[in-house]
Amino acid sequence: MSKQIFIAGPCVIESAALLDEVAQELARLNKRYAIDIIFKSSFDKANRTSLRSFRGPGLERGLQLLADIKERYGLRVLTDIHESWQAAPVGEVCDVLQIPAFLCRQTDLLVAAAKTGRVVNIKKAQFLSGKDMRYPVEKALESGAREVWLTERGNCFGYNNLVVDFRNIPDMLDIVPTVIMDCTHSVQRPGGGDGSTTGDRRFVPSMALAAKAFGATGYFFEVHPTPDSAKSDGPNMLPLAQLEEVIVSIMKK
Repeated sequence: MSKQIFIAGPCVIESAALLDEVAQELARLNKRYAIDIIFKSSFDKANRTSLRSFRGPGLERGLQLLADIKERYGLRVLTDIHESWQAAPVGEVCDVLQIPAFLCRQTDLLVAAAKTGRVVNIKKAQFLSGKDMRYPVEKALESGAREVWLTERGNCFGYNNLVVDFRNIPDMLDIVPTVIMDCTHSVQRPGGGDGSTTGDRRFVPSMALAAKAFGATGYFFEVHPTPDSAKSDGPNMLPLAQLEEVIVSIMKK
């Protein structure tokens, strides 16, 4: 069985203390299970529902904190970019640059990410099929990307809900060899919380196992020690204490 990719971390950088707490647990899991969890957190949540929502510390401070995590715990790090000018400085620190789902057709963003030489993880838009992701991948590869991943995160048909068509996973495996299942964003209820996004984290483990059945090669979990007090995406984040059990369930043959 090929080695699975795991991506985990808090939705947004809230504090250095939070990043340390999560990174310590990820480093422990890496050592115990001989895996390679990539640490994820966002320096800026540029697509929050409300203008009043917490966005993060910004690029300069965020990259400093991510670099500290990388050095202190030996973890690879991933963050998302929203504008093409962010790609170069993020590429100096992060091992994987993530393209948000709503922006996966933005040519300049894909080109800039590709030129960094880092892995480019493109999240499938909520309005596209898996087969449609051929074109963002082509943009990245033709712009110099050496490795491109795709991530499934559900489709939106309005009414504050997402639906996951797991057939998108094998469809995207026809395009690239690495397809990640975003197990936490896929249980969101976008804009369903009167000015914020809600979700239902109880379905996260099932999302992971269903994705495994359809051939996913990696799994993305936003985690937090106390999700109900998180500043972004709390309702659909997995409690940090539950991550080990979910990873073990995926690794079982």
